[in-house]
Amino acid sequence: MNATQPASHSTAYSAQEAQTATNAAIDRTRLPDDKVLLRAAVDLTRDLHTAKPGIYWPDMLGSALIGYAALAGAILTDKTWLAILLGLVAVQALYRALLFIHEISHMHRDALPGFRSVWNLLVGIPMLTPSFMYEDGHTIHHSRTKYGTPEDPEYLPLALMKPWSLPVFLLIALLAPPALMIRFGILAPLGLIFPAIRKMNWERFSTLAINPDYRRRPPAESKRRWYILLETGASIWALALFASIPLLGWRPLLVALAVFSVVAVLNQLRTLVAHLWENEGEPMTVTAQYLDSVNVPPPGIAAAMWAPVGLRFHALHHLLPSMPYHSLGEAHRRLSAHLGADSTYLQANYTGMIPLVGRIAASTMRARAGDKAV
Repeated sequence: MNATQPASHSTAYSAQEAQTATNAAIDRTRLPDDKVLLRAAVDLTRDLHTAKPGIYWPDMLGSALIGYAALAGAILTDKTWLAILLGLVAVQALYRALLFIHEISHMHRDALPGFRSVWNLLVGIPMLTPSFMYEDGHTIHHSRTKYGTPEDPEYLPLALMKPWSLPVFLLIALLAPPALMIRFGILAPLGLIFPAIRKMNWERFSTLAINPDYRRRPPAESKRRWYILLETGASIWALALFASIPLLGWRPLLVALAVFSVVAVLNQLRTLVAHLWENEGEPMTVTAQYLDSVNVPPPGIAAAMWAPVGLRFHALHHLLPSMPYHSLGEAHRRLSAHLGADSTYLQANYTGMIPLVGRIAASTMRARAGDKAV
């Protein structure tokens, strides 16, 4: 069948088949690829892969400017209610600015000249999350052979773990900002003296990973100098934050840490519902990976706040990882209209964060009752 023609039941999965796959992780690992879906994803979106500077630059710069201005206001005001209000504005704006790290990890180096460097100077280094902490590890997460396996730094079978694992997963994010200060302000300088600390710092604490068993390999020689520059910049900034305490007192740092901790928890919540987390380590086909991932498309507007910069279309992103975030909405509309209501494509759509969290929480209860928890 030509991919430009509507898919029929004989060539695409039926809604019942796809839903069965969604509900049973062990079946999903054996799913063959839906070739109609994969062909349509490529054929219908060929004109949507150009990153538009007129969208990227104002979005990133505006988000950072609003975020830092609100953060400064929260630090300077002596009114508690105003500090909280400005802090919430800072959380939303800086969260959006930070999530451009995801775009950078997929962006060809020639796509937007200067964008990666400016983002690191304005957002990555000040928030102690330079882009090298995401770029290599996230590439593994999108590998056709490593997604969902023990080699994937961004995957755990959360839906099959103990019920207490979910709150622990979220609470850990609260500690991320002070942990990053220690990583860059203490461990990185010590690593210049002690090779063992340098090795541990790189392998264990240089990737935004949720898989505790992941160990990062040494960087490619072509990236080593760039990574050293970013780590040096983040270390200098972390040391400056420590030095600010006797000069400015504790308030500026504590307010900033509070804002960044809320940003980290919000991102951890988004991560929790980005996938169904039901794979137990087996390699999966692209279609199986897609069905293990989540879209939360319009008309709801809440997802645009907790999954900004295109991340509300996370399943679609796993089909088309190099597509710019501003094109995902149009790609979703085309695929939905072309493939129809009975297609595999629409089986990755969900209505919001709360039902997804409830689904994963319920799964941990069932997994414990069935002795499947890890």
